[in-house]
Amino acid sequence: TQPALLKALAPIFNLSAIRPVMNMTTPTNVSTFFTLYGILGVVCPALSRQNEYVSWDPVQCGTNKISLPRNKFWVPDIVINEFMDENTAPEVPYVYLYSNGAVHDAKPVRVVSSCNLDIYTFPFDIQNCTLTFNSYLHYCKAPTHQVSHSAENITKYSKVRRRATLYVVNLLIPSCFLITVDLFSFLLPPQAVDRSSFKMTLILGYTVFLLIMNDLLPITGNTIPLINVFFSLCLALMVASLLETILVTNLLSSSANFSPVPRWVQVFVLQILALLVCMPQKTKEPKGSVSELILKNVKLFFPQERDMKLNTVVAQQKAANGLPGEKGPAADSLAVQELRSLGRDLQAIRLQVEQQQGDSKSSEEWMQVGFIIDRLLFGVYILFISVSFITIMIIWSNSYNQHSHIL
Repeated sequence: TQPALLKALAPIFNLSAIRPVMNMTTPTNVSTFFTLYGILGVVCPALSRQNEYVSWDPVQCGTNKISLPRNKFWVPDIVINEFMDENTAPEVPYVYLYSNGAVHDAKPVRVVSSCNLDIYTFPFDIQNCTLTFNSYLHYCKAPTHQVSHSAENITKYSKVRRRATLYVVNLLIPSCFLITVDLFSFLLPPQAVDRSSFKMTLILGYTVFLLIMNDLLPITGNTIPLINVFFSLCLALMVASLLETILVTNLLSSSANFSPVPRWVQVFVLQILALLVCMPQKTKEPKGSVSELILKNVKLFFPQERDMKLNTVVAQQKAANGLPGEKGPAADSLAVQELRSLGRDLQAIRLQVEQQQGDSKSSEEWMQVGFIIDRLLFGVYILFISVSFITIMIIWSNSYNQHSHIL
């Protein structure tokens, strides 16, 4: 059967140099269908055309199709315009010839082409690349070219899409873990040195992580991928939290040496931001009145030796006047001098106590400014992580639905 069919087809092999039509005005319809096996990989195009010189009875010949060498038939010069490199795919030397004269020609082609990539939603992106099939030699009315399947069917048969789970597991989830650890580091005391050291270690680890995973990120495209913006924001938040920790630690440890809090800081931070972060300014009750503080300091400035000296002077004056129970003029003058000296000391003590109270109030205000800033950045962290997580989930869900609709 096959040898007999091959012998019967031998005369048409000599016509392989011309287009297989009886009338030159009749166009040859060439239908194209291809399967994409991978990005930067292999495209397998299938060309179907009609050969008017061939036909047989499949019942009498015992077969509906036969595979024959490609060089025995006329082959249309269909090329891909976006081809930019040599085809290194293996050669397939055979075609299928059907009993009605249809020729099915399928061969793998490794296409290296240029394509504008939209990687903004990477790794949840869907690319739209164009491959143009046409003939360089023949006019458009000689072989007419058409696509036998729609783009949706071609995508369905190829089933080529980016595996987003790989990038989510290797990039997004570790970044979320590190930013969460940095978030919980706000629970450490801000004045402790361990908090700043811990944050510096996190920044170093995150930088090394980005350098290692840099090969997984796209390097071409018209726009910056959203995932790169996410990584940059994560790193920026870590650096901002470290700077904020340094600022708060400085405020808490050196607040006593600072000048009084400016008025605009009191209004903006201690009133507006304090209400925003639920830390209103507390009015503390004084631990003691000025008089109590003065008496407390009097004991420091006037020890018991001075009281004993004053009593000794008064007793000597009484003995000199012979009046143990009465005071003389000399004793009165000495008592007045001591009282005047005591008044001057009490006035100095009062000024010192008032100054200490003012410094203590200024120090407490600076410390409260530090705590408010610390709470504010903590809230910004929570807001950023929540918004980023929700955004990623929405983009992932939309991309998955689009893939499911196409496939």
